[in-house]
Amino acid sequence: MFFQSMMTHAKGERGGQPFLLERWQVDYVRALFATHNDVRKIRTSLLAVGRKNGKSTLAAGLALKLLLEPEPGVEVYSVAAARDQARLVFDTARIAVEQSPVLSQFLKVYRNAIVCERTHGTYKALSAEAGIQHGLSPHGVIFDELHAQPNRELVDVMATSMGARRQPLMVYITTAGYDRKSVCWEVWKYAEAVASGAIKDDTFLPAIFAAPPEADWKSEATWAMANPNLGVSVKAEFLRSECARAIEMPAYENTFRQLYLNQWTEQDKRWLRMDHWAQGNKPCPVSLAGRECWAGLDLATTYDTTALVLLFPLEDGTYWVEPHFWIPSENMHARVRRDKVPYDLWDKQGHLRVTDGNVTDYDRVRADINALAKKYQLRGVAIDRWNATQLATQLQGDGVNVVGFGQGYGSMSAPAKRLESLVVGGKLLHGGHPVLTWQAGNVAIQSDYAGNIKPSKAKSSERIDGMVSLVMSVGIHDTATAPVPEQSWDIMTL
Repeated sequence: MFFQSMMTHAKGERGGQPFLLERWQVDYVRALFATHNDVRKIRTSLLAVGRKNGKSTLAAGLALKLLLEPEPGVEVYSVAAARDQARLVFDTARIAVEQSPVLSQFLKVYRNAIVCERTHGTYKALSAEAGIQHGLSPHGVIFDELHAQPNRELVDVMATSMGARRQPLMVYITTAGYDRKSVCWEVWKYAEAVASGAIKDDTFLPAIFAAPPEADWKSEATWAMANPNLGVSVKAEFLRSECARAIEMPAYENTFRQLYLNQWTEQDKRWLRMDHWAQGNKPCPVSLAGRECWAGLDLATTYDTTALVLLFPLEDGTYWVEPHFWIPSENMHARVRRDKVPYDLWDKQGHLRVTDGNVTDYDRVRADINALAKKYQLRGVAIDRWNATQLATQLQGDGVNVVGFGQGYGSMSAPAKRLESLVVGGKLLHGGHPVLTWQAGNVAIQSDYAGNIKPSKAKSSERIDGMVSLVMSVGIHDTATAPVPEQSWDIMTL
C-alpha cells in the first residue's frame, strides 16, 4: 500500500519509521480514493479528528498520492490560515520524499515545491496570509485546520478553480472551533447532514470523530470518540494531564474540548475559580514602603471605574497586589441603586476613591499616582496604547515611566496565562480586596484558534477594569525582569 511502503513519520518517537495506517485510516483512504469507471467518486471530504491523531502525516501522504496520479500538469496544494501551518503538512511530505528511495526517484524536493518531472506536476504550500490565490488549477487541495480560516474567500477561490480538472479532490482536515458563522461550521454541518442521510451527496465523504455536545468531557470513554488513535499516537496519560489542567483552569476547558474532543464551544468562558482566588486572601507579609512595583492603568470609560493595580514581587516567590479604583460620584449613586453594586460601602471602607461630578476626575487620578510613585519604586505603568490620553502624557511629564500596552492576544495572552498560574498556585496575594475580588469573579475569557487568551470586557458579566490592569502589570513586570539571552553570533551574519 502507498502509505506504508512510501511514507515515514517525520518526527516524534516513531520518526523515520514506516507510516502504518490504523484501521480507521485504511477505511478512510479507501473510501476517499474509491473509483467508478476509473474516475474518483469523491470530490470533497471533511476529516475532523482530535489533535495528535496523525493528521499531518496522513495529509502529507494524501498530497503526495495526488501528486503522483497520472494526469499532466497536476497541481496539489496544502492550504492553511497561517504560513507556518501550511508549511507543516508540506514539510512532512518533504521529509517523507527525502527518506524514501522510491519516492526520490520520481519526485524532486525544492525549498517551496515538490515536483514530479514525469508529469510536470507540482505540490506547494499556500496560506491565507499570502492573499487570494487566483489563476490556479488544482487537482488536489488539502485544507489544514479549516476552523482557523478567517473567512471563506480562500476556500471559495480554491474550490471554484478546480473546475477544469477531471477528478479533483478537496480534503478539509480540522478540529472543532467556536465560530458558528465560519466556513468550517458550514462545512461541518453539511458533513453531518450527509452522514445522517438528510442530504444525499455521493461525492462528499464525511469522517467526523467527535464527542457529542452532551457527553461528559472529563470521561475517558468520551475521549475515545474523538481520538481513534488513542493508545497509539495519542497517549491516555497525556489526555489525563490536559484534562486535569482544564479542570483546574476553566479558561483551558474550551481549548481541551475543541482540540482533543472535537466539541464546538462558545468563544468566551468564565476565567478564574473563586476558591483559587481565595487562596490569596492573606495580609501582606512585609512592609511595602520603598519597594519595587509595576502597575497597569485601565482608564476604562470616563463614566465607570478607572483602575490602577500595583504588583510587588516578594522574596518568597509570591506577589502582592495593591489595587486603586476611582469612580465619579454621580455614576456611583446611580449604579448602587440600579445594579446593587455597593460602591458607596466600598467608598466608606476606603477601597475606592470617589471624584466629584459625572466623569472621573483625571487630575485626582494623576495626583494619586504621583503620590504612589513617591511612596514606592514605581518602575513602570502600563496603559492601553490606543487609550493614551492626556493623562498618560501628563504622567510621563511628571517622571512616571508610562508604557504603551496592546490589548490584543499578542500582548495580553502570556501575562493572562501567567496570572492564571499564579492564582491557581496560591502565589498571588491580594488580602481579599472586595472590589478586585468582585471583578475577578466577573471575568470571562476570550480565546483564539491558537489557544491564546485575553479578558473580554464585552463578554464579562460586570466591570473587570482592575483585572485588566492586573494582567498589564504582570505583563510589564515580566517583560522588565526577563533574563537577557546570551548574545550568539552567526558567522554568516558578520
